[in-house]
Amino acid sequence: MLVLAQISDLHLDGTPRATRRARRVIEHLKETHATELHARVDALLVTGDIADHGTEAEYEEAARLLADAPFPVLPCPGNHDRREAYRKALLGEPAASGPVNRVHHVGGTAILMCDSSIPGADEGLLDDETYTWIEDTLDGLDAGTPALLAFHHPPVALHHPLPDSYQLQQPAALARLLDGRPQIKAVITGHAHSPAATTFAGRPLIVGPGVTWTLRLPWEGSEMADLEAPVGLAFHVLDDEGRLTTHYRTVTA
Repeated sequence: MLVLAQISDLHLDGTPRATRRARRVIEHLKETHATELHARVDALLVTGDIADHGTEAEYEEAARLLADAPFPVLPCPGNHDRREAYRKALLGEPAASGPVNRVHHVGGTAILMCDSSIPGADEGLLDDETYTWIEDTLDGLDAGTPALLAFHHPPVALHHPLPDSYQLQQPAALARLLDGRPQIKAVITGHAHSPAATTFAGRPLIVGPGVTWTLRLPWEGSEMADLEAPVGLAFHVLDDEGRLTTHYRTVTA
């Protein structure tokens, strides 16, 4: 059994509010990990929009907040992130402008953290380089190894005009990939600032909540952003049969 935590959309911008909310959810995860539970968090997924403006200072703050996490931290970029600064200040790598794709092997599962960002745009796209990388990565796995795909932009409408205006482009390409890759057990995204669960191409599609604020749905009132909502996070459990179960939690900032 694999237990993954997920946070998304920290939007660190140097303000005390953003820092407080990010620090509180990370502290909560550390506290949870320290308890005497039968199962503990195996890794933390951070599904994009880590920075708000994509500056090196924002990624340096993210690196400090995540530095002593007692589990692996697996990030991917979002539309607010900037690849060069992200690589340099968060990953400690040379700055480069290509997509930031990484595979992590955790508890017998391959977790592919993919870059769905388009430099200078808010909508998302898994480009040809990323699709080739996904295919090559999956081809290199041992037979029977389950895989999860994680990136920022949901590939389906979530029934709110804001995230639906900036979702993943060309979702049919992703559907074709999933159709031919049964080892992919689920797709995990962020971006919407609203926890959601649906399906895509016959797989679970899980959308993590936002750390910085929560999206009000059209029937929840006229104000789009609930700035006072508790900080959201998710726990994903992938069992030995390959079934993903997600639990959502909130933490008071």
